[in-house]
Amino acid sequence: MVLNISADDPLPGDEAFRRKDLKGTRWEATYAGALSFMRRKYTRDLTGVDIAVSGIPFDQAVSHRPGTRFGPEAIRKASAENAWGPFWPWMFDPFDTLAVIDHGDCFFDWGRKEKAPDFIEKHAADILASGAEMLTFGGDHYVTYPLLKAHAKKHGPLALVQFDAHRDVEPDDGGRIDHGTMFNYAVQDGVIDPKKSIQVGIRTTFTGERKMGFTILYADRVHAMTADEVAREIIRVTGGSKAYLTFDIDCLDPSAAPGTGTPIPGGLTYHQAASIIRKLVPVKFVAMDIVEVSPPYDHGDITALAAASLAMEYLCLKAAQRGARAEEMGD
Repeated sequence: MVLNISADDPLPGDEAFRRKDLKGTRWEATYAGALSFMRRKYTRDLTGVDIAVSGIPFDQAVSHRPGTRFGPEAIRKASAENAWGPFWPWMFDPFDTLAVIDHGDCFFDWGRKEKAPDFIEKHAADILASGAEMLTFGGDHYVTYPLLKAHAKKHGPLALVQFDAHRDVEPDDGGRIDHGTMFNYAVQDGVIDPKKSIQVGIRTTFTGERKMGFTILYADRVHAMTADEVAREIIRVTGGSKAYLTFDIDCLDPSAAPGTGTPIPGGLTYHQAASIIRKLVPVKFVAMDIVEVSPPYDHGDITALAAASLAMEYLCLKAAQRGARAEEMGD
């Protein structure tokens, strides 16, 4: 993007608040100005919105290192580096096609942990009632459970596409607010269809875990496959059903994403994960979340930057589904 303005022109800046149109991109300094995700308009007005970005700063379900309550803030900040034009390698600006806003963060009373799931589910339900879709930043992975419940009420049981180091299906009889139990609950509640769901990058196992009907691509198998092969398996398993994409940042190797609560060596690189997502245009995704970014354990913001970039991969995928195509490059 070429910045060609005179001193008499209205200067760009603080697009998070000054923007009038929901689409398009205007340049502003990456190191300055009001922060929103990708400099999108910061608003609770959902009129005409295709995708609402929001954060859920909840980390009271963690089993090891805390800090993911700071994840949404860090992802927004990291996104400013790329908020200036066509996104490589898609070679188009998804905001020319999609009306995207930053809806802010979900509110809940941190002193009432047991009520947080209800606040999260209502937060999602209010957005979905407008017709907008969601792109959500956690928070720990438990937040996906109330998000799934809200989406299933609108769409019916969903296929789950889960990128993760952990399966998060630990056995429990219900009620435990724990970021290792929620997909067990989601299957029991009927909000996801395990036979149309797939878990990618898994490299842990726990006593009492059951397969529960999920297709599992363990990390060693993913490393032995091409991105095309992994994507084809995801497309096969989801089978044309509406799907929810959840990306636990610990799916990436700690060398690529150290800022997370339960890092496990042997994970995917950013290139592997992004290359797979780019090939999932045929999948009928209704939403995505990115969770478990813990800035206190990050180095040079590389985990937050990976999360922000994965969010952009998803927005480009959604724009491609609506007909966005690569722009011609000049000589």
